[in-house]
Amino acid sequence: MKQQDLSIPFYKKYMDRLKSLFLVQLFIIYTRYLIGGAFVFASIIKIKGKRFTTYSQEDAPIGSAMHFFEVLYQTGLYWQFIGWAQLLAGFLLMTQRYAKLGAVANFPILLNVFVITISMEFKGTSLITGLMLAANVLLLLWHWGELRTLINLPSQAESKNQEENNPIWVITGLLLFLFTAGYRVLINLYNPFLWFGVGLIIGLSAFLIRLVQRKQSKKNLS
Repeated sequence: MKQQDLSIPFYKKYMDRLKSLFLVQLFIIYTRYLIGGAFVFASIIKIKGKRFTTYSQEDAPIGSAMHFFEVLYQTGLYWQFIGWAQLLAGFLLMTQRYAKLGAVANFPILLNVFVITISMEFKGTSLITGLMLAANVLLLLWHWGELRTLINLPSQAESKNQEENNPIWVITGLLLFLFTAGYRVLINLYNPFLWFGVGLIIGLSAFLIRLVQRKQSKKNLS
C-alpha cells in the first residue's frame, strides 16, 4: 500500500514565501549564531573540568540546583562529555553549512536543560532556556522540508539560493566560534558583556558587509 504524503500544501507555500525574505533569512542565521554561541560558551568550562561556580557546592542542600551541578561536576568524565556534546552541537549550528544537523543535535540537549530548569529552583533561568528551546524548534521547522525524512516522509527540496549559503555567513560563524572558544579556553573568570559585545561587533560587521554586497549586486544588474 502506497504511503500517503502527509505534507500540508499551505505550509509549504507559506514557508517558501518566508524563505524568500532577506530579513527573515537573516533572523534564522543570527538565531543559529546566538544558540550555537551560547552552547560553545557554556561547553568549554566543562571540557576544562572546571565548576560553573568559584567555590565547591558540596554543602549545598540536597535537591538544590547548586547541589545538582556539583554532583554533575564530581562525575568528571560525564561532565566533560556534556561539554564536548554542547561544543559540537553549537559548532554545527554556527557553521550555517551544517546547521540542520546542528538543530537536530541541539534539540534533545536543550529539551533536557529546559526540563532541569523547571524542575529545580532556577528562578528566571527557565524563561531563558524555554526561549532557546522554542528558537531551536523554529530552526527545525525552517528545515522541515528536508528533515521530514527522519520520520519516513518524502523530502521536499529547498532552494539553493538561500542567504545562508553565502560564504560570508560561514566565515562569520567560524570567527564567532573561534573567538568564543578561545576566550573561554584562556579565561576562567569571564566577562559576559565583553564576550557578547565582541560577538555583536563581529555579527554587525558581517551584516554591513552583506548589505554593501547586495547593493553592489543590484547596481551591476541595473
